[in-house]
Amino acid sequence: MKKKTFPLAFIICFAASGVNVSVAQKKSTEASVQPKQSVNKPAPEVIKRGAPLGDSASVELADVLKEPQKFADKMVRVEGVIERVCTNKGCWMELAPQAGAAESVRVTFKDYGFFVPTTSQGMKAQAEGQFAVKVLSKEKADHYEGEGARLKRNQDGTATEISFLASGVELRK
Repeated sequence: MKKKTFPLAFIICFAASGVNVSVAQKKSTEASVQPKQSVNKPAPEVIKRGAPLGDSASVELADVLKEPQKFADKMVRVEGVIERVCTNKGCWMELAPQAGAAESVRVTFKDYGFFVPTTSQGMKAQAEGQFAVKVLSKEKADHYEGEGARLKRNQDGTATEISFLASGVELRK
């Protein structure tokens, strides 16, 4: 009996060690096939909020600011620089064609369903959604200015604004 047990135990141990070697070799081969990432160039950090951006037509924000009614209620994609952001919780941002531009668009987020970081001022942004031109009540305009918004007031204290309701945004530093 002892002669039969020894060869069986030897075969089991040998087979097990052979499996371990092949698994280790496979892992080593897989690791060497993986593409190396560049140490010198970190990937740009992208912050995504809301729905993924789709294939809506891209429009220039400067063109929208010139003729906002032309783009009202159409699903479009725009990009620009964040000039201001809600300081309370990031529930809106002002998007301008370039940093320091005289005009911007206040962007809100569909169904109040997502926010941007309150520290996102100066970041580049792409957004997909719809433009609208609307008159804000004096109270609403006061509220937005209290959060840091820049509005053009009408004589009665209301504000006419070009707004953008975004379904999704992507921010980059």
